Amino acid sequence: MTITRRTFLAGSAVGVATATATGLAPAQASGDPITTWIARNAEPLGDLDHLRRSIGGAQIVGLGEAVHATAELTHLKLRVVRYLVERLGFRAIAFEDDWSLGTQLNEYVLTGRGDLNALVGQLSTESRTHEIAELFDYLRGYNATHRDKVRFAGAEYFATRQLAYDAIDEYVARRAPRRLAELRRSLKPIRPHLEDIGAYVQWYWKEVKDKAPYVAKAQAVHAMVRKLPHRPNDRDYALTEHHARQILSFYTAFSLPEAEIWSYRDARAAENVRWWHGFTRNKVIYWAANAHTANAPGLRVTVPPDPDVVFRNAGSYLRDWYGDRYRSVGCTVDHGTTLGPVTLPPASSDWFEHQLTAARKGQFVLDLHSRPQPDAVRAWLHGTAGTRGFPEYGAASHMTGNSLSDWFDVVIHTPEVTPTHPLVS
Repeated sequence: MTITRRTFLAGSAVGVATATATGLAPAQASGDPITTWIARNAEPLGDLDHLRRSIGGAQIVGLGEAVHATAELTHLKLRVVRYLVERLGFRAIAFEDDWSLGTQLNEYVLTGRGDLNALVGQLSTESRTHEIAELFDYLRGYNATHRDKVRFAGAEYFATRQLAYDAIDEYVARRAPRRLAELRRSLKPIRPHLEDIGAYVQWYWKEVKDKAPYVAKAQAVHAMVRKLPHRPNDRDYALTEHHARQILSFYTAFSLPEAEIWSYRDARAAENVRWWHGFTRNKVIYWAANAHTANAPGLRVTVPPDPDVVFRNAGSYLRDWYGDRYRSVGCTVDHGTTLGPVTLPPASSDWFEHQLTAARKGQFVLDLHSRPQPDAVRAWLHGTAGTRGFPEYGAASHMTGNSLSDWFDVVIHTPEVTPTHPLVS
């Protein structure tokens, strides 16, 4: 399985315990101006209140992670979620996983209905962990004691389940019954015939030679739903139209050449995050990998021996649309182990994490807009950045394109990580 397949069909994972630093000491006094600047401006994690200045009036915060499935980064991200919810008034989460499953998880965090472990067990493989379940435990606990609820959505189309088709059919039967037969002529032929959505993805992607009829039927469903009469700000209609859009995205994406899916996926994810912001009318936390949340309009991914892939990622769209109201927080790591297990060697000397690790021991937060910035620091921040790519495909995998100051407004650095803990089925 190539990196492209794995990246767009698999998901994420998270962690349990974090090593909190109450005091920060320089790793080595090297006299290097970059590490000196980092050491002077880095903040211990503390209560995270220093994030208030960095996040400012953001409407959307991209909360990234350098690699999936590490306990420390996930626990850290949960701390940030708690801070954004409880201190800065964020009330919506868009997560790097499927929209249709996300509707069931949203029902759980709002009402407590459903089996949490069963729902988490349907997320992308790397997210089926006890640590990710803790995120939903927190959201459910918060909502149970607050009137102003936090809502959850999947920001992806890549595993659109039968429930999206059912929701469209039910809506048309209720609101436009004379159009139901017309709808079903397009909806029925593309309704997944397998309960295992992962198996259905592989069937459609790899076994269906002529995908044009599927795309055409999905287009017809979406076009019909869009033309249905509805009241302005009709939320029932808006959800139904969004279901139809994910179905169209699913069939379109997996009809494309593999190299084109990277750009297509991130463009759709950005649109979905923007839609969720408008639908909830609340500030949104976009939880995903750094490769998606960073402001990287020219991201280059290298996974030898495959050809490099260059694409515009979701965070770059969000920065274009929201300006400074989109803030990018990157959770970075030097070395350790992720679920698999996969070993993460220490950061290469040409990756930006190398200087972060050299500057300070323990976890810390660094606002990349901190002033003053000596010439060497500006060159480091604004030069072409490099970082780890997909370590499960080898230590040579890396990403580059754009600069560190483009990618992130804030980095939260963790020197060493350990794997998450899978749910036991």
